[in-house]
Amino acid sequence: MGKSKIIFGGEVLIDLTADTVEASKLLKGITAHGANGELVTGTCEFDVDSSSATAKASEILTGKTAAVGGKIVKGSMPNNGAVKGYITTKDGTYTPPQGYHDGSGAVGIDDTEKAKLIPGNIREGVTVLGVTGTMSGTEGAKPQSKEVTPTKDPQTVLPDPEYNYLSQVVVKAIPYNESENPAGGITVTIG
Repeated sequence: MGKSKIIFGGEVLIDLTADTVEASKLLKGITAHGANGELVTGTCEFDVDSSSATAKASEILTGKTAAVGGKIVKGSMPNNGAVKGYITTKDGTYTPPQGYHDGSGAVGIDDTEKAKLIPGNIREGVTVLGVTGTMSGTEGAKPQSKEVTPTKDPQTVLPDPEYNYLSQVVVKAIPYNESENPAGGITVTIG
């Protein structure tokens, strides 16, 4: 039996009788003396006070556990690894899935759309996503020149179907003719 209280010359040198050491509350492998003076070896594997921890299962990876509020919590957050996404429209966005991402993924413009971003598809002087345009706007153009004579009725002048646009429209002078008439005056013919 261990000694739990030692008195020498009327003076109490050691008194363990009020101690509350228990093996289950003493960290594993640590030794101390109990209230009865016997040696106590700890069996508790407790290594942190998690009472103030605030993690939720959704914030811990699936398959992992953590101590939260004195309890073991199993994670439910998906491990998405390398997430990849593509944007296919001007106003397109990509929303990564909820969960963990390992940082090696990427989000970018879809390859089909990226292939369209070439200088010849962009107006000269305009830069789109770092690509400066070289297109003058007349590539593949087939202009037509037309002549029209004014009439008393309105006219719409358009290019013929095999042309893209009108390069110019020449409006002829309104025909004006003067001739003598049998009454001795001048007849003016316009148009």
